[in-house]
This record gives sequence, C-alpha cells and structure tokens, in this order.
Amino acid sequence: MSSPYHDPFGPGSNVTKRFVPDQERLRVLVASLKALGMRVVLTQGVYDLIHEGHAAYLEKAKTLGDILIVGVDSDELTKIRKGPRRPIVPQTERINMLLHLRHVDIVTVKEAHHGIGDIIEIVKPDVMVFSSSTKEVGQDDVEGYRQHCGEIVVLPPQATTTTSARVRNLSIEGVEDLAKEVSALMENFVTKIREG
Repeated sequence: MSSPYHDPFGPGSNVTKRFVPDQERLRVLVASLKALGMRVVLTQGVYDLIHEGHAAYLEKAKTLGDILIVGVDSDELTKIRKGPRRPIVPQTERINMLLHLRHVDIVTVKEAHHGIGDIIEIVKPDVMVFSSSTKEVGQDDVEGYRQHCGEIVVLPPQATTTTSARVRNLSIEGVEDLAKEVSALMENFVTKIREG
C-alpha cells in the first residue's frame, strides 16, 4: 500500500506543487519553509534557451541555502526587457524546463506589472543571488534590496556565451544564408537575361 504523503521536492518535476505563481501562496509557503529552519535562496531571470551556464549558475545558487526559488520573467516582461522577438521559448516551457533541473525547488513567475523588487519583498530571502551580467545589479539597486535580504551574492556568468549572444548568432547566420540565396537568385536572373 502506498503512502498518501507526497514530497514535492522528491523525484519528479511535481509541477503543480513546485510552480507557485500566486504571490500570496508563495508568501505562506516561504514562511512555512523558514519556520522549519530552511535557508531560502532566491534568484530571478528570463531563462530563455536554457544552457549549461544557467544550470551551473543555479547549482551554485543552490549551494548557498536549502531551498532555491527561481523567479521567471513572464513572456510580456521579457518582451519589455529584451525586445519584441524574445523570448524564444514561451514561459510555460521555460518554467517546466526549470522544474526539471534538480537544483531548483520552487519556480514563480514575475509579471510585467510586478515591480522589480516585488518577489524579493515577498520572499525576503536569506540569500538573494544576482548574475553580474544582469542590468539590475547596479550598486544602488543592490543596496535597495538589502532591506529585504539576509545576504546578497553576485555570481559571475557561468558560461562563455549568453542566450542573447546565441540569438544574435542565429540571426546573423539567417541573414547570411538569406544573402547567399538572394545572390544566387540574382546571378541566375542576370544569366537568364543575358541568354535572353
């Protein structure tokens, strides 16, 4: 006979228990975890085209505490921050990919109408982790978050390339391929006119 207890942090992605989009539910969950003596770590980002740098960053963040919460920028917020062609991967898929990474315990979503520090203020993490490549890591911003965090850690990027760089490379390759096709069509067109 199987036990009715189900550990949301056990094997499996347990999406319904580990994805917490409701901020009030997130507040209650975090308070419960802290009451159990858990050290809570928070980080935020887009996590578009997840690569090994993301995984290594999240692994390092997890070593700073017991529970790692990841705030994922919504599609709308990503478009505002990164431009109209981003994200490449829709938020539901990005969230599900993060829930499959073993270092990530809880995922929440950061909507466009949320202030930049809303999730930080709700979670009040023992450790807030930023990437040094993130725009909101200016000294003034970090100091503004300090009142809601036990500790702030800024990690360097964990990969030699970024998602933005990969997207640029794909765009450049696409333009180069298109230029080759147009050039071949033009040569063919000119040849046909000459043969005429």
